[in-house]
Order: sequence, then C-alpha cells, then structure tokens
Amino acid sequence: MKKIISVAPGRICLFGDHQDYLGLPVIACAIDRKIQLEAIENDSDEFRIHMIDINESRTINIRATFEDLEQRDYFASALRVLRRHGCEPNKGYDITVTGNIPINSGTSSSSALLLAWINFLATAFGVNEEITPEFIARIGYLSEVVEHGEPGGMMDHYSIGIGNVIQIDTRSPFSYEVIGSEVNGLISGVSGVPKQTIGLIGELKTNALLAISAIMEHFPYFNLNETSVSDLDKYRNYLPDRLIPFFEAAIINHHCTQRAIVEFQKEVLDLKKIGQLMNEHHAVLRDLLKITVPRIDAMINAALNAGAYGAKIVGSGGGGSIVVMAEPGKEAPIVQAILNAGAVDAYAVKVNPGAQIVQKL
Repeated sequence: MKKIISVAPGRICLFGDHQDYLGLPVIACAIDRKIQLEAIENDSDEFRIHMIDINESRTINIRATFEDLEQRDYFASALRVLRRHGCEPNKGYDITVTGNIPINSGTSSSSALLLAWINFLATAFGVNEEITPEFIARIGYLSEVVEHGEPGGMMDHYSIGIGNVIQIDTRSPFSYEVIGSEVNGLISGVSGVPKQTIGLIGELKTNALLAISAIMEHFPYFNLNETSVSDLDKYRNYLPDRLIPFFEAAIINHHCTQRAIVEFQKEVLDLKKIGQLMNEHHAVLRDLLKITVPRIDAMINAALNAGAYGAKIVGSGGGGSIVVMAEPGKEAPIVQAILNAGAVDAYAVKVNPGAQIVQKL
C-alpha cells in the first residue's frame, strides 16, 4: 500500500484505577482525542518517523530485530512481538505522527501511539491471523507490558483497541464486554503536572500484593474478587499498619466498581448516581493511595462546586488529568471552573469507537 492512515484514541478510566493489575474489574472508555499516524511508502529500507508535536524524529531499519530493548521503546517492542505473528516488513515508509491527546496526562497518549503503530504494521505487512480490534489490543499489551516487564495492566490497550465503554475482567482467563457507546456529560481536565506512571504503579502494586500475600498466609483460600467491605475488620488485624491502606483501597474500590457496573447495565444511565460513585472512588485514591496532588484536588473541588455530579483523578496518579461527570448541556461553566482552578486545559469529551485504519491506498 502506498499510503496508510492509522488513528487511535486516548482513554479515560471511569472506575477501577489501580485495579487491573490485581485481577479486578475496570470500566474505561475511549475518548475523541487521538493520535494519527500517516505513513507514505518510500524507496528505502527504513521507517522514517517524524513526531511533529514533540519535535522528534527517528529512523528504524525495517529488518531491525532489537535483541536488546531500550526502556519504553515501544516502536521496537511492537516490531519484535509482531514478527512472532508473521509480520515481516519489506519496504520503508515515511511516517508522520500528530495528535491532540495531552502528553503525560493519564489519558494514554503513549498507548494510543503504540496501537496506531501496531495497526499500521499489521495492515501494511500482514499477520498470520485476522486483524481485529482484540488482536490490536492484545499485541499492544504484549508489546508494552510483557515485553518490557512493566507493572501495568491491560486497561489501556483494550479500551483504546476495542473502543466504546468497556468493562474489563482482568482475571485469568481475561475477558471484556462493551457496555455502551455513549456517555454524555463527560469532561476531561488536564492538570499540567506530569503523572508518575512506572514508579508509582510499581510501588502501589507491590504494596497491594504484599498485603494480599500476608492475608493468604492466614487464609489460604482468600479471594480478592469475593471480598466485601464488610470483611475489612476480619482481615485488618493480620496486616502491618503500613499495608492496611493498600488493602482497604483494593476492597473499597472494587466495591465501587461493582456498583458502577450495575449502573452501566441499566437502559437509561443515572448520571447523578455514576457521579456519586466517581466521588467515592476518588476519595479512596486521594485518601488511601494518596495519588493526588494539590492542583488535581483544586480542579476536582472547582468542578464539584460548579455543579458537577462527580469527578476523579484518572490513571496512575501523581499528576495527570481528571474526569468529570456533568449534566449534559451544562459542561461549559464547569470547564471554565476547572481552568480557573489551574488546569492547563479542559474540554468536553465524547466516547470514541476505538483504533482504526481510516485510509489505505
């Protein structure tokens, strides 16, 4: 093909932050902010990649095997993984990358770029199985998390690859269900404080798993998915004080997500109820996991004071973005309140159908 345009959206985690790596359910949606990768065939043996928004360029030989991966080199890891699935690049392309997903904001700009890259490679050179949204998502997870040994989960890749509003069951065997294609009243607010992905996820995951391991020493058949908030008193005394917040957060957030799943299964969404659950979820992320920063807190308080139904931090934390549930049609004053509280950007968002090839010639 002479020209291919591959696009992939950002994503917002509605419920289940810091849950997917624990085998707990997540609700996320793709949003109408995107990374676009435009590839035009050239007469070389190279991928000449120009990332316009960050003013960076890179050249990759199409036959490079990347025996030694550099940290977070997802261009390389995707090529390695795709080769195992029959993808063998045989011609070069000039590639231009642009987008409007804010970088390092918790809305998965890096995973969106990765899935756009994977979809381009699979489309241009083929693979030994059908190219489906699930295939693109799975290769994304393998390329980012498994290949690099990173501590994240599957939420980013499946919510971007599958699109819409998706409920993800991260237990083995992994499964997902599309539970909606529209949620009105969503707002994203960007703090401008860079999020802390790898280190923060690694720390929180380690502490949560240590807490679960300590409980299992006394209760060998303990199952996190079957534990309720009413069980906390039963288990708390078996944990050292420093691990209690991580255990409580896992249980309470799981309970919140379970109730949100019930709400999303209703024919007509109760946005006020969903907003209230967002507030409960955020309180745990703020008070137990302590992943917020003052600007995030100020943005959320401003949104709620301006009439939002609910708001929460998005993603790994330490900065990044918030998601807000507002009354549809009344987003504008809430957007302005978030900006007045120090956000570098804020805007209403719609649900997106997921990663796609929008042109191939």
